[in-house]
Amino acid sequence: MKHLTALFVASLLFSACRNKAFEPVPELDYCVSQAAKTLPLALDYNHSPNTVDDGKQEWRFTQPGSWTCGFWSGILWYIYEYSKDPQWLAAADNFTYPIIPAATGRAHSHDVGFMAYCSIGNGYRLTGNPAYKQALMQAADSVARLFNPQVGTFLSWPNMVKKMDWSHNTIIDNMMNMELLFWASKNGGDRRLYDIAYKHAETTMNNHFRPDFSAYHVIVYNDTTGERIKGVTHQGYADETMWARGQAWAIYGFTMAYRETKDPRFLDVAQKATNIFLKRLPADMIPYWDFDAPAIPDEPRDASAAAITASALLELSILADDKTYQDAAEKILLALSSDEYQSRSKNTAFLLHSVGHKPNESEIDASIIYADYYYIEALLRLKKIREGKSIYENL
Repeated sequence: MKHLTALFVASLLFSACRNKAFEPVPELDYCVSQAAKTLPLALDYNHSPNTVDDGKQEWRFTQPGSWTCGFWSGILWYIYEYSKDPQWLAAADNFTYPIIPAATGRAHSHDVGFMAYCSIGNGYRLTGNPAYKQALMQAADSVARLFNPQVGTFLSWPNMVKKMDWSHNTIIDNMMNMELLFWASKNGGDRRLYDIAYKHAETTMNNHFRPDFSAYHVIVYNDTTGERIKGVTHQGYADETMWARGQAWAIYGFTMAYRETKDPRFLDVAQKATNIFLKRLPADMIPYWDFDAPAIPDEPRDASAAAITASALLELSILADDKTYQDAAEKILLALSSDEYQSRSKNTAFLLHSVGHKPNESEIDASIIYADYYYIEALLRLKKIREGKSIYENL
């Protein structure tokens, strides 16, 4: 898909203008139905759905240890939370336990947070299983070894130190993984876990953003002096362009950091990063994979960036006491819930049209598991808001 039809855009804008409340329950039921079709396709509990390539119907699977391995079990936990069906509890447990050894071993990248918190974290939140709590604590301690006190951030990609000569590199995605450390510090872990997560957020705030609050993907630092060497947009179009998913990580990450620390500077950054994202969104509310890609409107869209942002905006609307963020989130979810973006008969994922790594010619216009994860998370958050419940229930 290159771009949306004019008819769809007009239809969407008409729907938004009517101010008709977007209802999350039908879309949650759709997610349950799609996941029920996906569940029997896995070879075993060590193989989790990852990607359906453009034009294909078959999932490509991933195994424990990959950065995306926790999203499928996280989806299963969300379905259990919604349905209360013990069959989904059993499925979520079965796909979560194989992740524990990979998440609690020696950390080889920042991705331990994604791996552990989306899967094991949701499992502990919903069951109180002490084995899950122990695993989360071990995962937090493991990833903490990547913190460099001279720089004030976590080393994101150790393999890039030699490969790209990036002596200490920090990616904006890494903000997402601070949630694991914040959680561990308030659930019996060392205070240092809070301190280094806070310092990482502070250093990222000071170095990762351009004057308009668009975010670089990577900041390269001197690993001994902490000096900022350069900004890079590794998975975006070019170093000075706004990569859509990176901006979404920034919005979500700093919203979460404000929730955990109550530092008003983090709220300010989250709002400013949001404002540039929303200002530059196309009328249909789904970003191109990079806001500055040269062939717009004939560039791929990125549903994953939209889903991540929608979920973040629902939390931001509460923390900032500003309903305009919720309104924007609902418009994004309305677009993602259209026939244009839902997979339905095309494959068993929830969403179409995400982009993984376009410069690497990987996962372009695909169904990707983390798009589905943040889509169902956003739907559940909106459902709780509509019901007058806290989105922080059991956190």
